[in-house]
Amino acid sequence: MKVLIADDDAQLARALAVTLQARGYDVVTAADGRAAINAVIAAHPDVVLLDLGMPRVDGIGVLQALRPWTAVPVLVLSGRTDSADKITALDAGADDYVTKPFAMDELLARIRAVGRRRTAPEDTQPTVRIGALTVDLGAKQVLPPEGPPIRLTPTEWRLLEVLLAHPGKLLTREMLLTEIWGPSHGSDNGYLRLYMSQLRRKLEPDPAQPRWFVTEAGMGYRFDDGR
Repeated sequence: MKVLIADDDAQLARALAVTLQARGYDVVTAADGRAAINAVIAAHPDVVLLDLGMPRVDGIGVLQALRPWTAVPVLVLSGRTDSADKITALDAGADDYVTKPFAMDELLARIRAVGRRRTAPEDTQPTVRIGALTVDLGAKQVLPPEGPPIRLTPTEWRLLEVLLAHPGKLLTREMLLTEIWGPSHGSDNGYLRLYMSQLRRKLEPDPAQPRWFVTEAGMGYRFDDGR
């Protein structure tokens, strides 16, 4: 797997490169946003580790430049802990958000998780209706009655796929976290709530009063298909 490290902190970039190379990853680095965009074009990485506060083009600008033409998984590595920064990055197309300082084993687990989703075989399941929306799981598209497809990040897609695969059934938080992010994230409930909020904002008519993606208080979530 090839990983692009896009960070203007040269010491951190070197440390990450050494660690990843020691574990068999092919590593490319970029010290500013414009170089990061060019590296994605030239090197075709499997995963991008992206700092938000880079010179020339910041991390949000990099995401906005990449997302019209590539779905490469992007893990943001940032010292910004405010939830508004996380939401901005996710809205711009980030697939994961890791706050600095971070544990290396956690970062490696998240890289493996997005790598598995990137290389998984395409789904051949039929389309699913969610109200007026049509979800084509094979083509990985959410189609409204009119207008362009609704874009979901790879992580949002994975969460949607798991929910749709178990219509009407309660999925505990631990089950969802383990299925999507791996066994080391079985208690990261805040992260799951954030992604569920993003999914509802994109797919529910009224995200504040969800019709399809229901919270079971104290337990988990359920896709209510009306059965």
